[in-house]
Amino acid sequence: MAKSEYYIIERSALPEVYGQVVEAKKLLSSGKAATVQEAVELVGISRSSFYKYKDVIEPFTDMVRHKAVTITARLEDKPGVLPQFLSVLEKSEVNILTIHQAIPIGGIADVSLSIEVLENSWPIDDIIDGLKQVNGVSGVRVLARE
Repeated sequence: MAKSEYYIIERSALPEVYGQVVEAKKLLSSGKAATVQEAVELVGISRSSFYKYKDVIEPFTDMVRHKAVTITARLEDKPGVLPQFLSVLEKSEVNILTIHQAIPIGGIADVSLSIEVLENSWPIDDIIDGLKQVNGVSGVRVLARE
């Protein structure tokens, strides 16, 4: 398997589609777009362009590991939801720095946590996507990145 090579290139030198893919990823991770389709429509690219480039372009600041990320989510008050949520974090190989679950109101508990994204951790967008896949979890979004 060939070793990956990385370059630092000023955005203005890149084709516009790369910047649009980065913007679509930001919309998704911030919760301003709920789906890939919505994000690509907002930035004016096709889904195929997004999927073609989403794994090969990251802003330089996002490629730096050992950063703290604060996430919020809404969990249904049902047995097993929180352990499944935490299982995604375990699989993604992040370090949980803080976690707070509020008392459930109306069958929903708000959870906020800070994680440390390490060198071998999944990309943050993949972590968020994994958390959104857990049955009983909704409203997953990134509040802050260090």
